Order: sequence, then structure tokens, then C-alpha cells
Amino acid sequence: MWIIYIILVILLLVLTILPKIQHSHWIFRVPEFAKIQVTYLIFFTFLLGFIIDSKEYIWYYQGFLLALFVHHSHILIRYTRLYPVKKHKQRYKSSGKLHFISANVYQFNKEYDRFCKLIEKYSPDFFLTMESNSDWEKAMTPLEKEYPYQHKVTLENTYGMHFYSRIEIKEARTHYFVADDIPSIEIHMKTSDGFSFVFFGVHPPPPSPTEEETSKERDGDLLSTAKRVKDIKKPVIVVGDFNNVAWSRSSILFRKTSHLIDPRVGHSFVSTFHARYRLLRFPIDLMFHSEDIFIKQLKTLENFGSDHLPVYCEFFIDHHNDEQEELIETATSEEKAEAEIMIEEGKQEDGNREAIVTEE
Repeated sequence: MWIIYIILVILLLVLTILPKIQHSHWIFRVPEFAKIQVTYLIFFTFLLGFIIDSKEYIWYYQGFLLALFVHHSHILIRYTRLYPVKKHKQRYKSSGKLHFISANVYQFNKEYDRFCKLIEKYSPDFFLTMESNSDWEKAMTPLEKEYPYQHKVTLENTYGMHFYSRIEIKEARTHYFVADDIPSIEIHMKTSDGFSFVFFGVHPPPPSPTEEETSKERDGDLLSTAKRVKDIKKPVIVVGDFNNVAWSRSSILFRKTSHLIDPRVGHSFVSTFHARYRLLRFPIDLMFHSEDIFIKQLKTLENFGSDHLPVYCEFFIDHHNDEQEELIETATSEEKAEAEIMIEEGKQEDGNREAIVTEE
């Protein structure tokens, strides 16, 4: 038992230190995803220390574990209801309530009907799919009658995107910020009650032993989106499978560069991946919004066969409410320079992806 305890202490120390090292290799970036699980494991190991046979220096180890727990909890508590944030009421000058669903459908998921029924059940005003290829596009054709406005980027490399809307699309663009096979979409819309806003859908590649060796393309793509967002004067929402967590260095730079707000703060983690394993679920499908967009509800929905849970959001737009201005953080000159370096490194990185990806 003592040996297990010591091994756990060393492992937890390593998992805490690795993300602090600002290196783009996946070995340093992947542990960021598991901060919630690491915090639970620290607490479990701390309790374990009370039941093992007393050893010399045990209280030093226990004190060290307590310090680790406080360190991680200090970061994570921001994404719980324990963290105080103002609640905003909808006023007569605001837009009507709007709803959307964002879903990484998993390209090789064949349960198309389950997803279509999910859309019919929740009836969002618009929805975004990621990893949607030609098979998914064909399967979603019956939805086009209800969602007459569309923007499609059909790819077979697990980075396809499809956007469907009841709200009129005024302008739609596809960006390839760092690579010609990794799209981001920019959709300008106007509601029936006269409110214009812009929706961005993103899905950069993850750093992992099975995909990209580094986070350079991911970070470069996200920060390129942030720069583009900053120049837009309309209300903005950025949504997608970020393959990142809100507390990572690049996510913080994204938020500060874009001047957007993280709605998870004071709310919940909204963990989405992996859909089948609750204990190994990470909050990597993120969302950020401008100060004149107010989130009423943000949650995951039921699994439809993908490895990601879909995200459901209800919001309204209010140009006359400045209560969220205090939530905006801006980048320092050093952070802006760091972001520019990340963007250039992302553009220079060779992802070496196949144009057609198969499940084998």
C-alpha cells in the first residue's frame, strides 16, 4: 500500500508539472485535459494516506498532496456554480431567445437517424456538425426543408463541417487559417426581429500520439480565429470542438486576443468527450461569446452514437446591457507577441494528414 501511495504521489506531481512546461509536444499538452481527473485522484490519494501504515515523513507527503489539491481546485472552481457571477435577465430591448446545437458527429458513426431525431426533438434555430462527410451530408438532407439556409464544407478527412439554419444567412465564409485541409466557418446572420450576429465554427486538430505530434496547428488555428473575431463589430459566438480546455495557455490567449467571454465560468465544465466513459470525460467542445450575447442555458445532450456529446445553448442578444464588460480580459503586448508566434508556427507546421480517412 505504501508503494502504491508513493507511486501515485510521483505520478500526480508529474501530471501537474508537465502542462506548466510551455512546449507544444503532445506529452506536455495532453495532461491539461485531465485536470479534473487529476484533482479527484489527488483527493483519493490524500485519503489513502490516512489508512496506510504510518511511515516516516508521511505528513510531508500529505501536506504536499494538499497543496496540489488547492492548486488545481483554485483553477477548476471558476468552472462551477461555487464561483460567483452575475445573473442577467432578458429585457424588452433584447432579441428573442435563440437556440443552437453543436455536435462532433464522429465521421464513422453510422447512426444518422439518431442525430436527425435529436435535432427534431430540440428544434434548434441553427446547428453545426463537425466531422461530417458526404455520407452525413446525404443523411441530413431531410432536415433541409426545416433549415433552408446552409453552409457546407464536405471533407472526408474528419474535418468536414455543415451548418444548417432557420435564420437567414447574410454571408458565409470558409477560412483555412493554418492548413488547406482544416476549415473554420464564419456565418453572418440576421434574426427576424432585426438582430445581426456572427457565428464561428472551429475544429482544429488535437495534439495526441495518434494524430498531431504537437499543438502548433491547433493553437495557430484558434488564435487566427481570435484575431479575425476581434475585428468584427457585431455580436459574435465561437463554437466547436476546440480539442483544448478552457484553462490551457492557448485558450487563455484565445479569450484575451478575441475579447470574448467564457460562459462556463460560474456555470459548469460541460464535459463532452469521451461520450461513453463518464470518468474519462473532458470539456473540449468549447464556446466563447461577445459581451452583448447573454447565455441562458448551456448543457450537453444525450449521446447519439458519437464519441462526443452534443452541446445545447440558449442565448439572447442585448446591445443596451453593458453588465458583461467587466468579464472581458485583453492581451498584454507580450501575450500578443506570443499569439503571433503561435500563429506563424501553426502555419509552418506540416500536419501530413490524409485527404480521405478510413476507420481502419
